[in-house]
Amino acid sequence: MPKKFIEDYLEPHDEAWRGMGTIPKSGLVLKEKYAPFDARKKFNISVGEPRKTKCRCGEIIRGLIAPEECALFNRGCTPAHPIGPCMVSTEGTCSAHYQYMRED
Repeated sequence: MPKKFIEDYLEPHDEAWRGMGTIPKSGLVLKEKYAPFDARKKFNISVGEPRKTKCRCGEIIRGLIAPEECALFNRGCTPAHPIGPCMVSTEGTCSAHYQYMRED
């Protein structure tokens, strides 16, 4: 039944992913007939570009570089003071690497 709800109420939408750019049809938005229930439209909310940092999370989660290759890893960016999404949760690539793989 949940898949039917998704098909009934939502439609694919181009979505901007932090560190990765916009991926066509990778997100979901409410269908136009449900616009009165869409908080972004109802409250005129716009989501701007993420703030720019030296965080290289996009490259890390795509496997292009290792966490140590990011200038912020274990310097300004730690689990206690995360700068990018890879360090925020315990499942994040940088956070796991910080906890289990780094050499002191």
